[in-house]
Amino acid sequence: MRTAAHKDREREALARLEASGFRMTPQRAHVYRVLLEKRDHPTAEDVFIRSKRAMPDISMATVYNCLDALVQSQLVRLVSHDRGATRYCPNMKPHHHFYCDRCGGAYDIDEHAGLRLPDLDIPAGFHPERYEIVVRGLCPDCAVREAGVRA
Repeated sequence: MRTAAHKDREREALARLEASGFRMTPQRAHVYRVLLEKRDHPTAEDVFIRSKRAMPDISMATVYNCLDALVQSQLVRLVSHDRGATRYCPNMKPHHHFYCDRCGGAYDIDEHAGLRLPDLDIPAGFHPERYEIVVRGLCPDCAVREAGVRA
């Protein structure tokens, strides 16, 4: 059973897709739901593996096409860190990321009201529209494992 929040999100997704020139296909709806179910910044391959569980006939190409449509419709954002695979984030609210150096996990850090673009010496002619703070270290699970290794 879908909650009111789910129905609102689905209506918003449909409107954004249509405004961007896309239709809400069963495959796009499914890939979007997969991204919303577990917000762990999955790679396209992760999304493909998760999507196949409930939609066995979906292809990797279809998953890539769905992800591209969701990104173009501003329902999902691309997250890249270092040289790893591109990841997908359905959190479209302003936020930052914490990257675990050990397991490669990416975690959202909410942006607090009043946080402003740091006082940087931005070169003349550049007009920043947004910024992202990246914090690196160990996630709680890796920190516990690291402490156990050192003990």
